[in-house]
Amino acid sequence: MTTPAVSRFPVPDIANLPDDIRERILAVQEKSGFIPNVFLALAYRPDEFRAFFAYHDALMEKTGPITKAEREMIVVATSSANQCLYCVVAHSAILRIRAKSPHVADQIAVNYRKADITPRQMAMLDFAMKVATRAFAVGETDIATLKEHGFTEDDAWDIAAIAAFFGLSNRLANVASIRPNEEFYAMGR
Repeated sequence: MTTPAVSRFPVPDIANLPDDIRERILAVQEKSGFIPNVFLALAYRPDEFRAFFAYHDALMEKTGPITKAEREMIVVATSSANQCLYCVVAHSAILRIRAKSPHVADQIAVNYRKADITPRQMAMLDFAMKVATRAFAVGETDIATLKEHGFTEDDAWDIAAIAAFFGLSNRLANVASIRPNEEFYAMGR
């Protein structure tokens, strides 16, 4: 069996990338032991690579009342709804590690409503899924429900922004046919 291509679009040689992008990719490789295919695929468009990862980092690396594991829960649930193989597999691996649970990512990817999560996390994912699938229908009652579970308006923004950003990511990954790295499948199990 032949290994599928990283992307249907050209994947640039790392040696030929702008210094800042090459350095970021090599830093990720050093930390994780491999280069996630999304980095290689998005490097095809350097300006967009920079913008994508700047917003990604602003959303996913911040500290606050929504933990990094919960942020990954949002990504896994909404990416599953968008049928994004790359994002479900890659972010499930990150979620397993951040949640210190070998099961929760699989549960959320299949049906978050049956997952072993808290009522607060369920409300968070209900809202994220509404943003991902029916953002036009989001209203004040949705924000009120989040507040009943201890979320603030800033938290609602974060949840919505993560769901919306990964809607973009899911669509790009699907169009480009970005393949998950084999390493992701076993991480955190």
